[in-house]
Amino acid sequence: MKLAVVVQRYGTQINGGAELHAHYIVELLAKQHQVDVLTTCARDYVTWKGEYPEGTETVRGIDVRRFAVSRERDPDDFGRRSAHVFEHTHSLADELAWLDSEGPTSPALIDYVRAHAGDYDYIFFFSYRYYHAYQGVRAVASKAILVPTAERDATIGLSMFGPIFRGVRAIMYNSHEERAMIQAATGNTQVPGVVVGIGSDVPRHPVAARFRRKYDISDPFIVYVGRIDENKGCRELFSFFTSYRPRLGQRLKLVLIGHSILPIPDHPNVHHLGFVSDQDKFDAMAAADALIMPSYYESLSMVALEAWALGRPVLANGRCDVLRGQCIRSRAGLYYETFEEFAETLFTLTTNRTLAEALGENGRHYFEQHYAWPVIERKYSDILHRLAQEDAAGRPATPIEALPGWLTRRRKVLRPGIDVLKGLPEGPAIRGDGREDASEAPPPASSSWTSLASGERGRRDPPGASLSASASGARSGSASAVFGGSGAAASAPGSASPASGSGKSMAGRPAGQRLRKGDRRERSGTRGSSSGQQGSRSGGGRPDRGRERRDGGQGGQPRESSRPSGPSSQSGQGGAGTPGGSDRRDRDRPGRDRADRGGVDRDRADRDRDRADRDRPDRDQSDRDRPDRDRDRGTADRDRSDHDRAGRGGAERAGTDRAGADRIPGGDRSSGDRAPGTDRQDGGDRASGPRPPRRDGSGPRGRRSGDRRSGPRGGR
Repeated sequence: MKLAVVVQRYGTQINGGAELHAHYIVELLAKQHQVDVLTTCARDYVTWKGEYPEGTETVRGIDVRRFAVSRERDPDDFGRRSAHVFEHTHSLADELAWLDSEGPTSPALIDYVRAHAGDYDYIFFFSYRYYHAYQGVRAVASKAILVPTAERDATIGLSMFGPIFRGVRAIMYNSHEERAMIQAATGNTQVPGVVVGIGSDVPRHPVAARFRRKYDISDPFIVYVGRIDENKGCRELFSFFTSYRPRLGQRLKLVLIGHSILPIPDHPNVHHLGFVSDQDKFDAMAAADALIMPSYYESLSMVALEAWALGRPVLANGRCDVLRGQCIRSRAGLYYETFEEFAETLFTLTTNRTLAEALGENGRHYFEQHYAWPVIERKYSDILHRLAQEDAAGRPATPIEALPGWLTRRRKVLRPGIDVLKGLPEGPAIRGDGREDASEAPPPASSSWTSLASGERGRRDPPGASLSASASGARSGSASAVFGGSGAAASAPGSASPASGSGKSMAGRPAGQRLRKGDRRERSGTRGSSSGQQGSRSGGGRPDRGRERRDGGQGGQPRESSRPSGPSSQSGQGGAGTPGGSDRRDRDRPGRDRADRGGVDRDRADRDRDRADRDRPDRDQSDRDRPDRDRDRGTADRDRSDHDRAGRGGAERAGTDRAGADRIPGGDRSSGDRAPGTDRQDGGDRASGPRPPRRDGSGPRGRRSGDRRSGPRGGR
């Protein structure tokens, strides 16, 4: 096939994300097809100033045809028009004027595309938001394949782009998040599309020591690669890193690679190297502890993929849905949203070598599975083959929607772009069943650390994260992480303990770790909070948790007390006075009854254990006292025998032999002249005289003198 690639800038010295993406795709397609590049003379993306000469040149074996830019961009004018269409009700004419102001405005390029469309089988347009893509697609929609490189910003909310996304022949998406956002904004689900992304020519054996020698960097460092711009989150990165206080004697530096638009902080631990060769870039990534990606807006982070290909973990800005989704799906990075999360995730990645290696290995596997060149090449070939079959079958292409008339274009009825953006779904893209797209499912865990590094998936703050939450403050996400995830969360060994408040759990316990009894109860939902439901044994046992559990709240509050008193405002929510509410309660009653019976049984078991615990000291004391009682009983028997023998001997000597006499040895009952200790058969009168001391030296109460159990029973 003969193909054309239309892109805003093109050249070996241009390292912008979309432009480098186009460069890679051009060289990939050129292996099997004839490819021409159609672009402008611009080199600077801020002003679109024409620095390359017009005409055709050959760049690495590819024919590149350049066209002049009719006017440079005025940043002030573009800023005013952007504020108007993004923040105020406006017209289609306002959006078209904004597009002309953004540039790069090159009518000559569009005229050439329109005139020579028949020379090409299909034409790829990169970056939907620019003049060349919008006007070019409108000129040759029947042959247009769009690579939108869309970011989550207010531009996607402009109505002018809806017909473009619905009118092209196919769309090559960079990520699942990008596809979900575009489809929600424009309703173009009928257009063929595939999540492709981009590969990279990553060297097999970069030399980390070579980079350290060349730039005289011996301390550990993290690296940022790309345009140093506020939109890339670099200003926030500078603020966070210069405020970061390394711990445990850590000496950590930030190395910046790329052209700078922002001023670089004058800080001893921040090093800006400027534009470097690919060899130095890959050597720097191999030498770094991690790659930092602070961007708010990305359609696909190529440098993150390159870092994963080299086995390096990534620390990403969790406010970018694409970056967070990539970290969760790959299980190869952490993400942050606040300074606290940034500090904890950075500390964890740069001090926990086991975790960093597990994340890096996950990233390597993820890159090979989804972004190796054979995978990318196959997806592009499949789309071209599909379109060729449709054309061969004579299936007509869907015509693009025409622009409305002059008056309609000027009606100020269009919503602000930012309002449209707020209504779009956000977060990592998931399927309808709550899982991520199967084409980028996370790789199988190869070790317990790999599973610990996995994010919680299918949620905004995965997790999974998020260690961004586990390490920083609670998610993973982090943390979201994430390991994000979630965010958000079990802290990895060596990480700081989770604090509160920012996200979801990123990982569970390492494989094989058993749950304690209390954890099992918490997991099953039968134990409440420790402050509200954990009773004190010294206070008379545990409170009645069964009532709280059956009522569904804490502190004995009924479950219904948390619901609105009136009819439910949520559709489908059955409540008192709401149609369907009684049916729902009837359906839920068996489950509630089972839960109540289970709660009662568990309460009964708890009370039995408490009773057993309270009774155990008494039983133990009684068992310890049993030998003493046995000795006392033996002593009493011997005393009784002695008294009996003494009584019989006295009666014989006194000649007392009257039959039926009422005298007993030692006294006369009638006279009350009884000898002490002779009116009872146990050998002692407890009421009238002291009990004889025992042979073992114990006192009258049956406890030996000096016995440590002389205090109150159960006092041990």
